[in-house]
Amino acid sequence: MTMPNFLIIGAMKAGTTALYSYLEQHPEVYMSPVKEPNFFCFEGETLDFRAPQDQEGINRTSVTHIDDYRALFRGVRGEAAVGEASHWYLYHPKAPERIRRHVPDARLIAVLRDPVERAYSQFLHFVRDGQEPLTVFAQALGEEERRMRDHWAFGRYASRGFYYSQLRRYYDLFDRSRIKVYLYEDLKADAPALLQDTFRFLEVDPTFVPELSVQPNVSGIPRNRVLHEVLTGSGRTKAILK
Repeated sequence: MTMPNFLIIGAMKAGTTALYSYLEQHPEVYMSPVKEPNFFCFEGETLDFRAPQDQEGINRTSVTHIDDYRALFRGVRGEAAVGEASHWYLYHPKAPERIRRHVPDARLIAVLRDPVERAYSQFLHFVRDGQEPLTVFAQALGEEERRMRDHWAFGRYASRGFYYSQLRRYYDLFDRSRIKVYLYEDLKADAPALLQDTFRFLEVDPTFVPELSVQPNVSGIPRNRVLHEVLTGSGRTKAILK
């Protein structure tokens, strides 16, 4: 059965949802109908992340069995590029080795964003959706290590921005020609140009122009006391991120 030949590996809150949307429009590209299956992070595991938000989130939605993962690609009808997007792949230390074992020739795409802006955007997203109980960014950052010790998947803000060590794991296992790294700012500023380069990387028609109504990471920025508290706590926030 079909397995993917390319993966969008992250980063979180760096435009991966928009990129997924653009790529799935291409007639020569097949994208898994499930975004973020996380298979290469959690293959064969029984997930027991313990944040309240994790029960209906990552514990329930992740695909952990190979047969279920292969089933995501049953709809392939000869498309040249077959892929999926899971932003956990960039972050999770086990993902690169599992990807190499299952799909050693896969092409890998990462989109990176300023790590402070990325973490702040993630925090605002969770606050907006009612998932983050803390309304001061610095406090949420201060809770990160405790949350990780308590086996929370949720609320990992600063640690997701350590791109050097995360990418190093991939460069140690894959030829550089198989890895494409973009910047979120470039996706936002000129999506058509970035997509043309992505299509060439995937060896599909680079002249295809998708509908670009899905914008990279356009999320509601709360104009209320939450934002005020975050900004007035910026000194502590910067100290924690150093």
